Amino acid sequence: MHLIGRQSELETVEHVLGEAFAGRSQALVVLGEAGIGKTALLDHAADVAAPAGFTVVRAIGHESEQQLAFAGLHQLCAPLMEHAHVLPAPQRTALDVALGRGAGTPPDLFLVGLATLSLLAESAEQRPLLCLVDDGSLLDTASAQVIAFVARRLAAERLALIIATRELSDERGSRFAGLRPHTIHPLGDSDARALLASTVRTPIGDVLRDRVVAEARGNPLALLELPRATRASQLASELAVPATAPRRVEEAYRQRAAALQRDTRRLLLIATAEPTGDPTLLWEAAAHLGIRPDAAAAAEDAGLLEIGSRVSFPHPLARSAIYGGAHPDDRRQAHDALARAVGTRSDPDRRAWHRANAILGTDEAVAAESVAAAERAIARGSFADAAALLERATELTPEPSARAGRAILAAQAMHEAGAPDQALRLLAVAEEGSLDGLDRARVTLYRAMIDFDTTSGNGAPARLLAAAETLAPLDPGRSREAYLLALNSALVVGGVPGHVGAEDVAAAARHAPSLPGPPEPADLLLDALVSASTNGLADAVTEIGDALSAFEPYDPAGEGPLHERTGRWLVLAARSAGAVLDDETTHRLLHRNVERVRRAGSLTALPSALVHLACMLVLTGDFEKAADLAAESRAVARATGVVPLASADLLLAAWRGREDDESRPSATSDADADGAAGGVAQYALAVSRNASGDYAGAADAATRASRSPELFVRSLALHELVEGSVRGARRDDARPALHELTVLSSACRTPMARGLAALAQALLVDDSAADAGAAEEHYREAIDQLGATRMAAHLARAHLLHGEWLRRRGQRHAARKRLRTAHESFVAMGAEVFAERAARELRATGEHPRARGAGPSTALTDHERHIARLVAAGATSREVAAELFLSPRTIEAHLRNIYRKLGITSRRQLRELL
Repeated sequence: MHLIGRQSELETVEHVLGEAFAGRSQALVVLGEAGIGKTALLDHAADVAAPAGFTVVRAIGHESEQQLAFAGLHQLCAPLMEHAHVLPAPQRTALDVALGRGAGTPPDLFLVGLATLSLLAESAEQRPLLCLVDDGSLLDTASAQVIAFVARRLAAERLALIIATRELSDERGSRFAGLRPHTIHPLGDSDARALLASTVRTPIGDVLRDRVVAEARGNPLALLELPRATRASQLASELAVPATAPRRVEEAYRQRAAALQRDTRRLLLIATAEPTGDPTLLWEAAAHLGIRPDAAAAAEDAGLLEIGSRVSFPHPLARSAIYGGAHPDDRRQAHDALARAVGTRSDPDRRAWHRANAILGTDEAVAAESVAAAERAIARGSFADAAALLERATELTPEPSARAGRAILAAQAMHEAGAPDQALRLLAVAEEGSLDGLDRARVTLYRAMIDFDTTSGNGAPARLLAAAETLAPLDPGRSREAYLLALNSALVVGGVPGHVGAEDVAAAARHAPSLPGPPEPADLLLDALVSASTNGLADAVTEIGDALSAFEPYDPAGEGPLHERTGRWLVLAARSAGAVLDDETTHRLLHRNVERVRRAGSLTALPSALVHLACMLVLTGDFEKAADLAAESRAVARATGVVPLASADLLLAAWRGREDDESRPSATSDADADGAAGGVAQYALAVSRNASGDYAGAADAATRASRSPELFVRSLALHELVEGSVRGARRDDARPALHELTVLSSACRTPMARGLAALAQALLVDDSAADAGAAEEHYREAIDQLGATRMAAHLARAHLLHGEWLRRRGQRHAARKRLRTAHESFVAMGAEVFAERAARELRATGEHPRARGAGPSTALTDHERHIARLVAAGATSREVAAELFLSPRTIEAHLRNIYRKLGITSRRQLRELL
C-alpha cells in the first residue's frame, strides 16, 4: 500500500514493529481527525506485519456497541483464546465471564485487564503479535479501560499495540492519555494534489482542483470521496458552502446512500445497526423485511458496503452517516428485524437491546426483557452494559412508580460502572417520578454514597446520616447499613468543625432500628462502635469483643448474601480489634480480607486491603513483607487508577528512620490532614521523633494522634505520648495517657494491652532507689506480655527502654543483655534509627556492637528487590507477573538485571543470597 505524504508515519509504524519483533514491546496512539488516514496507517501496519511472521488481531470501535461492555475486547481476544488454557484459573474465569464464554460472579475490571495482558503475552510467546484498535474513541468503556491497562503494562514482550483515536483531550480519548502519541497532520498542498490526481480519472480544471484541495483541507478521505460524490459540474458550487472535511465526507456518504433503491438503503441500515459484522445475521434480518440478496450489489458498487466473511464499511463515517441519516421509523424497523433474527440465534441480551431500540413510546414487556438482560449483564460483571439496558428500560416503562424504581436501579449500575454523573442524572429522573418514602430514602442514600466515593468530602457523613434516619422506619436493615456507612465515613473524613463527626453519627445511631431475629456481624459492629463513641472505648470492650466473635467464623471461600455483607466490613472490624489492642484478631481479619479480595479479583479494593495488612506487619516487625505489600499496593493503584494510600509507607519510614526516604513523616505532610489519614501520619511522626530522640516533638505529634477519630490510632498513640512526655521532661502530660492506657488494659486484658500499659507505668516510675523495684517489675511484665504477642517491634522497644533504664542506674551487665537483644532485633527487622539508638547505649556500657554490613539487595531498586524476594520465596515468573500486573517475559527481563547486579546466574543462587 502506497500512502502519499505519510513517510514519517510509515517509518514510525515500521519502527514499532521492528522493536516488538526484537522483544521490546511498543504501544502507540495514532491521533487525527476523521478521514485523516488513521485506518490506512493501521492497514499498512497489518500488511507489513503479516509477512514478517506476526499474528495480527484487530478491534474496531462502533458507536452502536458503546453500551455493550467488552464488545471491543471480544474482537481483540476471540482469535487468541486457544492460548487461554495456560492462564491462572482466576484470570481465565474472569475473561470467560467478561466475554460471555462462561457464567460466574461479576469479574473485577482490572482482573480482566490482567487476564488480557496474560493472554496477549502468551500468544506473543508463540509468534510476534500485532494488536490494532481502530476508532478507539468509539470503544465501549470497559474495553477501552482494559486496552489502556494492557498498553501501560507492556515491557519485554514481542507485542505491538497501535490504537487509532481522534484526540486525547476529550473524555473518550483521555482513556489513552500517557501513552506514546503520534499525530497525523493534514497533507501538504503538493501531496494533496498528488492524491487527488491519483483518484480523479476524468479531466478537472485548475480552478476546480484548487477549490477541492482548499476545501478538503489536507484530509485524504475528503480528497478521495468528494469528487466521487458529485458530478464535476456540481462540485464547485457545493464547495462554496464551507464545512469541516469530516462533515463533508459524511454528507457525501449520506448522499450516495440516498441515491440507492429503498431495499438497498434498508439493507445498509440493518448492517449499520448490527456491528458484529455477521453476514448470516444480516441476511436473516433482511429476510424478515422481504429484502432480496441482490439488493447488496448496488451498495457494493457504490463503495458503501463489502460482504464477505464479514460485513464491513469503507470507513466509520460511512456507518455513522447512513445510520444517522435514516428516518427514526426506518431505524426502529431495522432493529426490530435484527431482534427477530437474533432471537433465532439464542442471544437474549443482544435481542433485548435491539427490541428496546425498536420501540416507539413505552412497552412494559420489552422493558422487563431489558431488565432481565441487565441482570444477566451484572452476573458477568458488565455494569456498563447493565446500566445502558436499565436506562432504556426506564424510558420504556409506562407505569410511573415502576419507572422511578428502574431509574434507581439504573443509577446504581451507572455508579458501579464508574459513571457517577450519569448515575446522578438517573437519580434526578427517579425524583421526577412517583416515589414512595422508601424510594426517596434510597435516592438520598445513593446520592450520599456517590458523593463520598467520588470526593470523600466533609459533607458525606451528614448525607449518609440523613439517609439512615429516613430509612429507619421503612427499611431497618438498610438503615443500619447506612448508619455504619455514615460512621465509617466520619472516621475517614474526621471531625471538621461545622460538619458531622463520628460522635454525632454515633449519637444518632443509638436510635437505629433493631431487627427481628439474631443480629448479623455488621449489626453487632455498629452497636459496639456506637457504644465506644458515646461511652468510651474501655466501656465498649465487651461489645466489641462480641462483634469480633461474630466475624471470627468468616471464611473467604464462602458464598451467599450474608457472607458478602459480612466481608464488606472486615477492615472496620479489624480496626476495631486494633483499637482494643487485640493484635491476633486484627492480624487474622486483615489476612482474611486480603484473601477475600484476591479471591474475588476485586483489584480496585486490593490496594486498601494490602495497605491495612502492611501497616499491621510493620508493628509485627516484618518490615520486608510490609514493604512488599506496600509496593504491590502502589502497583495495583497505578494500574487501576485508584488513589494510593500512604499509611504503610509512612509507618515504614518512621520505624526504619531513613532520612532519605521520600515517605518519611514530617510536620507538613499528611500529618496536617483530618480523619484517619491525619491520625496515622501523626502517629508515624511520633514514632519517628521518639526514635531520633526528639521527645518534645514526639509528645506533640502523639497528643494530636491520640485525638484522632480513628480508634486504633488513638490506642497506639498512648504509649508514644507517655514515652515522649517522660523523656522530654513533661511527666505531667504523660499521666492522663497512662491512666487511659491502664483503664483500657484492665478492660481488654489482652497481652498487647497489658504489655503497653506496663511499659508506660515503668516509664513514669521515678529513677529513685525507692521505686527501682516497681520499675523493674513493670519492665519485666511488659517484656513478658509483649513477648506473647505478634508485636515484635514494640517488644524490641521494651528491651531498649529497660536496657536504657538499667544503664542509667549503673547496672551495665544487665543493661548489655537487654540492649543487645534490642539491637539484634532492630537490625534484623531493619529499624535503623532504633538500632543506632541501641548501639549508642551499648557503647556507653563498654560493648561495641558490630556494624551491619550492606545487604546483597542494596544494589537493587525497590521494584527489583520486591521481585527478587518473591522469586527467592519460590514464586514462578508467571506467579510474580500475576501479582505485579506484568507479563512473565517482563519479569524474566527484570530477573536478568537482578542477576547481573548481584553477580549470580540462577534462582537457586538468589534463594541462597537472600
